[in-house]
Amino acid sequence: MTLKRFLAVLGARNREFLRDKSALAWNIIFPVLIVMGFAFAFHTDDNELFKVAVKEIQAQPATAEAFLATEHVSFINIENLDQTIGKVERHQYDMLIDIGTKQYWINETSAKGYMLERLLNSLSPGFSKQLVSGEAVRYVDWLIPGILGMNVMFSSLFGIGYVIVRYRKNGVLKRLKATPLSAFEFLSAQVFSRLWLILLFTILVYIGTDFFIGFRMLGSYATLLLILTLGTLSLISLSLIIAARMASEETANGLLNLVSWPMMLLSGVWFSLEGSPELVRQAAQLLPLTHIIDAARAVMIDGSGLVEISHHLFILGGMTAVFMTIGAYLFRWE
Repeated sequence: MTLKRFLAVLGARNREFLRDKSALAWNIIFPVLIVMGFAFAFHTDDNELFKVAVKEIQAQPATAEAFLATEHVSFINIENLDQTIGKVERHQYDMLIDIGTKQYWINETSAKGYMLERLLNSLSPGFSKQLVSGEAVRYVDWLIPGILGMNVMFSSLFGIGYVIVRYRKNGVLKRLKATPLSAFEFLSAQVFSRLWLILLFTILVYIGTDFFIGFRMLGSYATLLLILTLGTLSLISLSLIIAARMASEETANGLLNLVSWPMMLLSGVWFSLEGSPELVRQAAQLLPLTHIIDAARAVMIDGSGLVEISHHLFILGGMTAVFMTIGAYLFRWE
């Protein structure tokens, strides 16, 4: 690899993107409008249904059967008691019940928790009370990792995949093939060009919206940046597979949408997958955007460190290596 050729292609791609004023503006304005819109529309975070986390819900002993049959209450089976107690503290669950030990947890500041406590004691008495405290997580705090992740996804997939296909269709790659430039140098320049631009604009959008809204951030910004970097690389690498041999912009656009829309719907951008069918949750784990969003939310909302999100980072790193290898192997100039 020759550094001079790599920098020449990198500079050319950067100038091409920065001169496209409409694309430049869209990468900044679109996520800001979504975040500000949701912050205004969902500032109270009022839900119609109660959300109750239940441990050992399958057992349903007679002492809890009446309460578990209550209508208009969403009962969600959980496994990790400690993590769920933290969600009760943040008002993500209105109540937590452990049927095995006959205990329940509510937030002392939650009006919904108070109503559920009265209902539980009336229908299924005999449970002991555990109080927790903590401030509610606003919907916009929960939403911001998903919005930024979605913007990174579209910028990565279409910013690399669509551009390389256009180069191939317009004969640019055919002319580059006649130069000393290698495929590795060309692809590396494309990846690093898109990577630093996405990192820059995502950071600017976060800082700008955080100034007006004030997002919940309990973890490390360095850890959050690491998640963003690995996640962006994994999505860029995924786009290389689609762009490796494609010559039709229409077909590439269809394939890129085919990849991006399932991620947007199943990765928890807009809503939590807790309580969804097991098959849906397992399928979501195969998508890089799921691990980006889950890791970012864990850092921002729960204050998780590298150890707690290490499995997400390893998966993103593995996906990046696999996607990059396949994309480089399949790549053709023409």
